[in-house]
Amino acid sequence: MQAGETHALEARLGGIADFVETHVDCDRVLALAGELEWRSPTRAPTALRPPGQRIALARDAAFSFIYPHLVHGWRAAGAEIVSFSPLADEPPPDDCDLAWLPGGYPELHAGRLAAAARFREGLRRFAETRPVHGECGGYMALGESLIDAAGVAHPMAGLLGVETSFANRRMTLGYREACIAAGCALGTRGMVLRGHEFHYATIVATGSDDPFAHVRDVYGSAEAPAGSRRGRVTGSFFHVIAEA
Repeated sequence: MQAGETHALEARLGGIADFVETHVDCDRVLALAGELEWRSPTRAPTALRPPGQRIALARDAAFSFIYPHLVHGWRAAGAEIVSFSPLADEPPPDDCDLAWLPGGYPELHAGRLAAAARFREGLRRFAETRPVHGECGGYMALGESLIDAAGVAHPMAGLLGVETSFANRRMTLGYREACIAAGCALGTRGMVLRGHEFHYATIVATGSDDPFAHVRDVYGSAEAPAGSRRGRVTGSFFHVIAEA
């Protein structure tokens, strides 16, 4: 369940804000915070540049999560966002120059996605000439198969070799720093992106694809290959927030 699915969300947030304002000495909290020694980056993060001029963005109940500031930033930079619905069996519009499948809950709609032949075939044709990128749920949909909570495997787009499972659940959560392994729509080789990972799905097979990036977490773990790249198609569980 995402925030947008919460009934009367804005009213609830307003009520929480009013409660805090009434019962918390916010000025004192800010003053105390000002006494701390902060470790901040040497410069502010850079907004992710638009990965294309006309971006086909999957948007429906299966693909519903993308950081709003990314879309606002792309539009502010002159890019056009064109929505399409894989669940409605819609392929990415042919007049776009990049397709982006964001996060969401494809595992709850795996049967419908597997049956969406027009979407999957259109996505494959699109990927023959233009970039396609998938984040988290989008990454799962670009893979060979997705195993739902009941243990049933559903064929996905097959543009990447990864196979994922929601039956073998394990929560993965935390901020990440990703160094792009090879030039793609998101940036040049060696470019560092900051982002976030949050999912319960697990990878049961990776296939033979090259990694999308080399990723490290905030706890000082060793950098490790992550995600997949095959031709013009890239994807990972990493949700990009900004350039480093």
